[in-house]
Amino acid sequence: MGMFIILTSILLAVSLLIIWVANSYNQFQVLIIRINEAEANIDAVLRKRFDLLNKSIDVIKANTKTEENVLEQIVKLRSRKLSNFDLDRKLYDGIKEFEKYKEEYPKLKSVEGFMKIDIALNESEAEIVAFRKYYNDIITDYNKLVKSFPTNIIALLFKFKSKLYFDGKDMNDEIVDDFKL
Repeated sequence: MGMFIILTSILLAVSLLIIWVANSYNQFQVLIIRINEAEANIDAVLRKRFDLLNKSIDVIKANTKTEENVLEQIVKLRSRKLSNFDLDRKLYDGIKEFEKYKEEYPKLKSVEGFMKIDIALNESEAEIVAFRKYYNDIITDYNKLVKSFPTNIIALLFKFKSKLYFDGKDMNDEIVDDFKL
């Protein structure tokens, strides 16, 4: 009878451990799926911004008769592969240049095509801010699982690593680990 209780206890403990591991792993998987979804949304908005800035080059050139390279930063991006973090920074620089042309050439404000691009860029700014917040909220939840005991054990077993926030800042700032196992 005593051996039966010991075997039952061991079986129960192993079963509970397996259930806990599976549950913790699934928590990570749900967050990874949400992170991928958020990245796809950010990617779509960044592509939209890139396309808008690309279209604005011809409109600016046609209406300003400028000899300088218009939105040269954007032209250079056409053939480059960048992460969303880097692309966001480059597009932000392009938008600042776009705004510079808007201020330097008041005539552009009367050009319908230019104003449509300007409105769409402003709308995309609201979208990117919302998607960044959504992404960062998910990353916070994910990083909590990676760092917190006992789910950090699952993170080590399955090689889940902390992820960087999408905050529009210089992504060379690494995450500082407060503690390590």
